[in-house]
Amino acid sequence: APAASASLVDSEGRSIGQALLQQAAHGVLLKLELKKATPGIHGLHIHAVGRCDRPSFESAGGHFNPTNKQHGYLNPNGPHAGDLTNIEVPATTELSVEYFVPDVTIDPGPRSLADRDGSAIVIHAGKDDYASDPSGESGNRRGCGPIVRSETK
Repeated sequence: APAASASLVDSEGRSIGQALLQQAAHGVLLKLELKKATPGIHGLHIHAVGRCDRPSFESAGGHFNPTNKQHGYLNPNGPHAGDLTNIEVPATTELSVEYFVPDVTIDPGPRSLADRDGSAIVIHAGKDDYASDPSGESGNRRGCGPIVRSETK
Protein backbone atom coordinates (compact mmCIF):
# COMPACT_ATOMS: atom_id res chain seq x y z
CA ALA A 1 0.00 0.00 0.00
CA PRO A 2 1.21 3.53 -0.68
CA ALA A 3 3.04 5.27 2.15
CA ALA A 4 4.37 8.73 2.95
CA SER A 5 6.19 10.55 5.74
CA ALA A 6 6.77 14.04 7.09
CA SER A 7 9.76 15.29 9.08
CA LEU A 8 8.54 18.06 11.38
CA VAL A 9 10.62 21.06 12.40
CA ASP A 10 9.97 24.05 14.64
CA SER A 11 10.25 27.69 13.55
CA GLU A 12 14.01 27.61 14.15
CA GLY A 13 14.52 24.49 12.02
CA ARG A 14 15.05 22.03 14.88
CA SER A 15 13.63 18.53 14.42
CA ILE A 16 10.58 17.91 16.61
CA GLY A 17 9.39 14.61 15.21
CA GLN A 18 8.03 12.59 12.35
CA ALA A 19 4.71 11.50 10.89
CA LEU A 20 4.29 8.21 9.04
CA LEU A 21 1.28 7.77 6.75
CA GLN A 22 -0.07 4.53 5.30
CA GLN A 23 -2.84 4.16 2.73
CA ALA A 24 -5.84 2.16 4.02
CA ALA A 25 -9.07 1.06 2.33
CA HIS A 26 -11.09 4.19 3.23
CA GLY A 27 -8.46 6.74 4.23
CA VAL A 28 -4.98 7.10 5.64
CA LEU A 29 -3.45 5.91 8.91
CA LEU A 30 -1.23 8.63 10.40
CA LYS A 31 1.25 7.94 13.21
CA LEU A 32 2.79 11.02 14.82
CA GLU A 33 5.97 10.68 16.91
CA LEU A 34 7.10 13.90 18.57
CA LYS A 35 10.32 14.58 20.49
CA LYS A 36 11.35 17.97 21.85
CA ALA A 37 7.93 19.44 21.05
CA THR A 38 6.50 22.34 23.07
CA PRO A 39 4.40 21.05 25.99
CA GLY A 40 0.71 21.93 26.06
CA ILE A 41 -2.46 21.46 24.01
CA HIS A 42 -2.04 22.18 20.30
CA GLY A 43 -4.21 22.14 17.20
CA LEU A 44 -3.01 19.62 14.61
CA HIS A 45 -4.00 19.79 10.96
CA ILE A 46 -3.06 18.65 7.49
CA HIS A 47 -2.48 21.77 5.38
CA ALA A 48 -3.01 22.03 1.63
CA VAL A 49 0.55 22.78 0.43
CA GLY A 50 3.69 20.74 1.03
CA ARG A 51 5.92 23.71 1.90
CA CYS A 52 7.17 24.67 5.34
CA ASP A 53 9.05 27.96 4.97
CA ARG A 54 10.26 29.14 8.37
CA PRO A 55 9.56 30.87 10.63
CA SER A 56 5.78 31.26 10.10
CA PHE A 57 5.03 28.19 7.92
CA GLU A 58 2.37 30.26 6.10
CA SER A 59 3.65 28.64 2.89
CA ALA A 60 1.70 25.50 3.89
CA GLY A 61 -1.52 27.32 2.97
CA GLY A 62 -4.89 26.62 4.57
CA HIS A 63 -6.22 23.30 5.74
CA PHE A 64 -6.47 20.41 3.27
CA ASN A 65 -10.08 20.79 2.15
CA PRO A 66 -10.90 19.12 -1.19
CA THR A 67 -14.66 19.10 -0.43
CA ASN A 68 -14.90 22.84 0.40
CA LYS A 69 -16.31 22.39 3.90
CA GLN A 70 -15.87 24.75 6.84
CA HIS A 71 -13.50 24.09 9.72
CA GLY A 72 -14.29 21.97 12.70
CA TYR A 73 -15.96 18.85 14.00
CA LEU A 74 -18.52 20.99 15.88
CA ASN A 75 -19.30 23.13 12.82
CA PRO A 76 -22.49 21.91 11.05
CA ASN A 77 -20.79 22.75 7.72
CA GLY A 78 -17.54 20.98 8.57
CA PRO A 79 -15.07 19.48 8.96
CA HIS A 80 -12.17 19.96 6.56
CA ALA A 81 -10.54 16.70 5.45
CA GLY A 82 -7.36 18.00 7.13
CA ASP A 83 -8.96 18.65 10.53
CA LEU A 84 -7.47 16.43 13.25
CA THR A 85 -8.07 16.37 17.00
CA ASN A 86 -5.90 18.37 19.40
CA ILE A 87 -2.73 16.87 20.78
CA GLU A 88 -1.51 17.28 24.35
CA VAL A 89 2.27 17.23 24.59
CA PRO A 90 3.36 16.35 28.14
CA ALA A 91 6.23 17.99 30.05
CA THR A 92 8.54 15.25 28.72
CA THR A 93 8.12 16.92 25.27
CA GLU A 94 7.51 13.48 23.72
CA LEU A 95 4.24 12.19 22.31
CA SER A 96 3.12 9.25 20.18
CA VAL A 97 -0.41 9.27 18.72
CA GLU A 98 -2.22 7.60 15.85
CA TYR A 99 -5.10 8.91 13.73
CA PHE A 100 -7.30 7.50 11.02
CA VAL A 101 -7.95 10.26 8.46
CA PRO A 102 -11.04 9.21 6.47
CA ASP A 103 -11.69 9.92 2.80
CA VAL A 104 -8.16 11.03 1.87
CA THR A 105 -5.53 9.13 -0.09
CA ILE A 106 -1.83 8.97 -0.80
CA ASP A 107 -2.64 7.58 -4.25
CA PRO A 108 -3.30 10.11 -7.04
CA GLY A 109 -6.80 11.57 -7.16
CA PRO A 110 -8.92 14.53 -6.02
CA ARG A 111 -8.39 13.76 -2.30
CA SER A 112 -4.68 12.95 -2.50
CA LEU A 113 -2.30 14.29 0.14
CA ALA A 114 0.48 13.75 -2.42
CA ASP A 115 -0.95 15.86 -5.25
CA ARG A 116 1.07 18.28 -7.40
CA ASP A 117 1.67 20.83 -4.61
CA GLY A 118 1.71 18.24 -1.81
CA SER A 119 0.44 18.79 1.73
CA ALA A 120 1.94 19.26 5.19
CA ILE A 121 1.39 18.35 8.83
CA VAL A 122 1.14 21.53 10.95
CA ILE A 123 1.19 21.93 14.74
CA HIS A 124 -0.37 25.16 16.03
CA ALA A 125 0.50 27.15 19.15
CA GLY A 126 -2.91 26.84 20.77
CA LYS A 127 -5.90 24.58 21.17
CA ASP A 128 -8.37 24.07 18.30
CA ASP A 129 -11.94 24.99 19.32
CA TYR A 130 -13.32 22.63 16.61
CA ALA A 131 -15.80 25.25 15.40
CA SER A 132 -14.31 28.57 14.26
CA ASP A 133 -13.72 28.81 10.53
CA PRO A 134 -11.11 28.71 9.00
CA SER A 135 -8.67 27.32 11.61
CA GLY A 136 -10.34 26.77 14.98
CA GLU A 137 -8.64 29.78 16.60
CA SER A 138 -5.61 27.54 17.14
CA GLY A 139 -3.04 30.31 16.75
CA ASN A 140 0.31 30.57 15.03
CA ARG A 141 1.98 27.65 13.33
CA ARG A 142 4.75 26.27 15.53
CA GLY A 143 5.76 23.09 13.72
CA CYS A 144 5.54 21.86 10.14
CA GLY A 145 6.56 18.97 7.94
CA PRO A 146 5.87 18.45 4.22
CA ILE A 147 4.28 15.08 3.41
CA VAL A 148 6.53 13.15 1.02
CA ARG A 149 5.30 10.03 -0.74
CA SER A 150 7.60 7.03 -0.30
CA GLU A 151 9.01 5.49 -3.45
CA THR A 152 7.49 2.08 -4.13
CA LYS A 153 9.68 -0.66 -5.48
